[in-house]
Amino acid sequence: MLSGGELAGLIVAMFWAILVCFLGLVLLKLARLLQETTKLVADIGDQAGPLLDDMARAVEQAGEQLGRTDVITKQMAGVSQNVSAVTTVMTSVVGGPLVKAAAFSYGVRRALSRPEESAKPQRVQINARSRGNKR
Repeated sequence: MLSGGELAGLIVAMFWAILVCFLGLVLLKLARLLQETTKLVADIGDQAGPLLDDMARAVEQAGEQLGRTDVITKQMAGVSQNVSAVTTVMTSVVGGPLVKAAAFSYGVRRALSRPEESAKPQRVQINARSRGNKR
């Protein structure tokens, strides 16, 4: 039979054997994980070049579109200035004489419609409100 010290040594040896097997499995899985990660990084590196080229083309096209938009914006600013100038000219040319003609026609109509009332100044009567409490 085994003595107490030999039994303790056997238990410790079995514990270390199990621990070494467990650590071996963990290291094996870690090695597989590192291999897969290496493959993934290599694939990403292979695909990064075309993706960067596509992104560069997209940025270039966006810059071209912004340039076109800038030209259109400048042209629209010129158009709005021209419209403003035309509006100012039309207001001064047409607006002044039309206002004068309308005022003249109003005065003539007023004078011809009721000559006796147009000579009298008209009074406006305003009724005062009572400030009492109504219930």
